Amino acid sequence: MTAYAIAHIRPETMHEDVLRYIEEIQATLDPFGGRFLVHGREVEVMEGAWPGTVVMIAFPELEGARAWYASPAYQALIPLRADHMAGDIILVDGVPADYDASKTAAALREAAAL
Repeated sequence: MTAYAIAHIRPETMHEDVLRYIEEIQATLDPFGGRFLVHGREVEVMEGAWPGTVVMIAFPELEGARAWYASPAYQALIPLRADHMAGDIILVDGVPADYDASKTAAALREAAAL
């Protein structure tokens, strides 16, 4: 099942290290089948607050996403970004193509006895 690395990045100023990070990140993704779905795009906030940009990277499976993040190649790049930009990063499993939210709601309703 497809998994995602999602980052909420709050850049303040551009730095040479950040540009190097952007130049080199793809090579760290390739061995794990990672590909950008969204990269540094401004968001249209519909509810709440979301200062900054979003990055979404798809992986064939969650284990691959974990392996990418833990890889020596990516770990070496992290300071180039993290030393100059605040951000939050998560890994999350996707849902299958036939996912039906109403079935999830029914299971939650049953578990909560509602």
